[in-house]
Amino acid sequence: MNVTVAAFDVDDTLTVRDCVVPFMRSVAGTGRLMKVMLSNVGETIQNVRRRDRDALKAKFVSGVFSGRNAREIESLGIQFASKVADGWLRSDVAARMRWHQEQGHVVILVSASLGSYLHPLGDLLEVDAVLCTELEEVDGILTGKLEGKNCRGEEKASRIQKWCEGAGIDVEDLVYAYGDSSGDVQMLELFALGTWVNKVDLEESAA
Repeated sequence: MNVTVAAFDVDDTLTVRDCVVPFMRSVAGTGRLMKVMLSNVGETIQNVRRRDRDALKAKFVSGVFSGRNAREIESLGIQFASKVADGWLRSDVAARMRWHQEQGHVVILVSASLGSYLHPLGDLLEVDAVLCTELEEVDGILTGKLEGKNCRGEEKASRIQKWCEGAGIDVEDLVYAYGDSSGDVQMLELFALGTWVNKVDLEESAA
């Protein structure tokens, strides 16, 4: 398939701030979120010192989402996505995304953010695919676990490659990628033109 793919990280790349914690706060409330953070505080401090993002996310996902009705969380995710689309997008990166869409490029979001709000955000932005961290659901109830791995680092590259296989897209079609953190390194290396958006101001049209 002869296409051009452009991939965007979300938190602090497409958006001006992190989205995961604010969404969890909207679901559980500040009090509950603080209680989760302070539970087994020694382990939390160790994970922070080790920068073990996967362990930290697993703890908060369990404390916030375990036992919650999946449809209720979906509804909250739709509301949260509207909030992000209306006021949290980084203007230069959003403009670059629109430019890619105007060129007929295949635009995808690839993020460690949660699918509960990232899928509806993708719908609002009219992107072609969303690859992200998903919450595990059994019989309409969230288990408090992730479905698969946290979508960062090597997992981002793996998800993109699997998506390419399913969509019939060649690796050579992976041209543009945008990210801002160590969790984006493998994704940026997979694409021909990787851009660190925290280091440059993007123009409204591609360079």
